[in-house]
Amino acid sequence: MLLSAREGLLVVVDMQARLVPVLADPDSLSARVQFLLRAAAQLSVPVLASEQYPKGLGHTVQEVADYLPEGAVVQKMTFSAMREPAFREALETGGAGRRQAVVCGAETHVCVLQTAAELVAAGYATTLVADAVGSRRASDRTAGLDRLRDLGCQVATSEMVVFEWLERAGTDAFRRLAPLIK
Repeated sequence: MLLSAREGLLVVVDMQARLVPVLADPDSLSARVQFLLRAAAQLSVPVLASEQYPKGLGHTVQEVADYLPEGAVVQKMTFSAMREPAFREALETGGAGRRQAVVCGAETHVCVLQTAAELVAAGYATTLVADAVGSRRASDRTAGLDRLRDLGCQVATSEMVVFEWLERAGTDAFRRLAPLIK
């Protein structure tokens, strides 16, 4: 099944100040998450973001936070955002009945994995964005991606997601996003 901007929502997991810098290739990760957030804004795709224990891990890194909609962030103590009642409530109200979840963030093998797996279990068609998830070790990232495939997640790249959301060239949204595609 292809992704649809009308059916989709973007979930940004734990892109936090004390976590992102220690991940493999943090600059590329942040750039891909920003790209997804900019596309979501252009295409009216709702966004939810989580912060794991911000007292210890800090808040969302500024370069990502700059693109988050007002009120998108839910703080959590559970590794899966889906186990946080405030996140589930925001998903139900802010997601407006949308059933396609596109997931990015950190760390692939912990909070991203648990959140995405529980989105699948809750009936969401869930896509993990391979170039917009990160872990400290490459082996953990790879194992997380493999396990999520086994658990029923689709795996795509950020460009795949955005082009599927766009559906066609020649639109105003395409013209606005085209300069971001490198």
